[in-house]
Amino acid sequence: MNASLFPLVAMLAAVPVLAVNSAPQPTPIVDTIPTAKDEPYPGTIALAVDATDVTRGIFRVKQTIPVAQAGPMVLLYPKWLPGNHSTTGPIPKLAGLVITAGGQPVPWRRDPVDVYAFHIDVPAGAGQIDLQFQYLSATDGPQGRIQMTPEMLSLQWEKVSLYPAGYFTRRIPIKATATYPDGWTAASGLPSTASGATYSYEATDYETLVDSPTIAGRHYRAFELSPRVTLNVIADTAKELDATPEQIAAHKNLVTQALKLFGTQQYDTYQFLLTISDELGGIGLEHHRSSENGVDPGYFIKWDSNPAERNLLPHEYTHSWNGKFRRPADLWTPDYRTPMQGSLLWVYEGQTQFWGYVLQARSGLVGKQDTLDQLAIIAAAYDNLPARSWRDLVDTTNDPVIAQRRPKGWMSWQRSEDYYNEGLLVWMEIDSILRARSGGKKSMDDFARTFFGIKDGDWGVVTYTLSDVATTLNGIVPYDWADFLNRRLTEHAKGAPLAGFIASGYRLTYTDAPTAAFTAREKSRKLVDLSYSLGLTIGSRDRIAKTVMWDGPAFNAGIDVGTEIVAVNGRAYSDDGIKAAVTAARDSATPIRLLVKNGDRYRELAIDYRDGLRYPRFEKIDKGEGGLDRLLAPKP
Repeated sequence: MNASLFPLVAMLAAVPVLAVNSAPQPTPIVDTIPTAKDEPYPGTIALAVDATDVTRGIFRVKQTIPVAQAGPMVLLYPKWLPGNHSTTGPIPKLAGLVITAGGQPVPWRRDPVDVYAFHIDVPAGAGQIDLQFQYLSATDGPQGRIQMTPEMLSLQWEKVSLYPAGYFTRRIPIKATATYPDGWTAASGLPSTASGATYSYEATDYETLVDSPTIAGRHYRAFELSPRVTLNVIADTAKELDATPEQIAAHKNLVTQALKLFGTQQYDTYQFLLTISDELGGIGLEHHRSSENGVDPGYFIKWDSNPAERNLLPHEYTHSWNGKFRRPADLWTPDYRTPMQGSLLWVYEGQTQFWGYVLQARSGLVGKQDTLDQLAIIAAAYDNLPARSWRDLVDTTNDPVIAQRRPKGWMSWQRSEDYYNEGLLVWMEIDSILRARSGGKKSMDDFARTFFGIKDGDWGVVTYTLSDVATTLNGIVPYDWADFLNRRLTEHAKGAPLAGFIASGYRLTYTDAPTAAFTAREKSRKLVDLSYSLGLTIGSRDRIAKTVMWDGPAFNAGIDVGTEIVAVNGRAYSDDGIKAAVTAARDSATPIRLLVKNGDRYRELAIDYRDGLRYPRFEKIDKGEGGLDRLLAPKP
């Protein structure tokens, strides 16, 4: 044998002989569900919802769907939900489905691949099919959002209906009715007439119906904010409806300032649907001619206790222009089966977040100082976010699909839907660049009017791309906007993009005393927030660590989410006690000693932290009025 072959022979001898096992091939997946086409559906669907079983949270549904011919047909339950940007259609809550034609049963078969689809064979001679089923809404928190209580309910049409596959949802006619408990009042963005407890809604298309939810309840009050905008409020008790004239004036100012900003109204009428409850699940969900807004008790009658909740309505109202009217091209879909892509959610949600804070200040819903303090909380969170080192901003636009808002253990390292608030910071920087490069003549107000303020009264959809955003900005002030946006969306820079605040005369700093906004946030969330000192937050009621900053002092001492803090420096835990310990450690050679508990195991830990309490706030560094001051000031 040739000596040069010895190494090759030795190598081959060392390779193990693999057993020849059985190895299957994949079964082909055949999609038998018709693709949506932009054609009219032949006939109008009738949908009747009995929403009277508020004790058990059961919606009872009857639906009649006209059919043009016999043979195979597919019915779909909405899967990809607008505003959720993900597959959150609650298909497990659909129960008791029975389909008939001419009084005879029509068997159905669930699609083995897309479980939101139901296959049937329409019998010969049938002119319609009739459906009956129940939507079993959550009766306990772990089951999902509570949608029914003995005092009020939230009716979202996509959860209580099926629709025929093969058509754009905007081409499917439908007529809906709903019956509520006696004595209740209902409100919706879709016009209706009431006959006793039954409301008959205006005939429309399925897309518009889904975009027109209803709230109903025993205690109701309506406030006219403008000839075209109404604030509809339903509360657990009549007392919660006691709004003062000054409070309603601030809501009227919200409408006024939004119209001055955008210059158009992208609706015929707009209905704020506000529920005040500690039983009905909270919500903030945008629609074109309405919005669903759920807040805790005290919105009016404890006005000063939680100003942060008053950001909700400005945010959702802005969505009528940004998100519903102007919508990312890859996020718009022809039906609720086609996957949504969220690459531009930093515009859809991030800029809406930006305008939400601006409009709350301009309207007087929240004062300027509280708004600045709330923005400081956001700025500090991202300036101290370690996950920015590995996961960029644009990747977080995938989070609605990846996580669907399920709890995460290490939020500061995993990230979440940060396109909201980091997106806000990017748009704040864009505002500062527009002002600087135009000598103060241009700002984000010009972008809003140019990009969103078109086609007054149109509540259709105009899509856009990233190129459209950059082109619009370039038309206002020439700059390499495409490069700037790409850098901000993909960077892994240490610290948050705070250049917009600095250019506007404000610097993020930390003091040992919290702002009023920070204190209100702690109180509303029922926790003590030591994020910028020990690197954790602790529940005030249960002493359990709710968040732990990755690689922070608490993390490095061995604390994780779910750890119970039993004692601090030998004394039983209290919120004031742990704050006092952090303050004392600043001038002491002794670390903070903790007794902690995980399950039935106790541990003693030491946190060697010396910098005292740290709470974020913005410090004014320039005299006179800066860009941020002008941004938050009401438009005359």
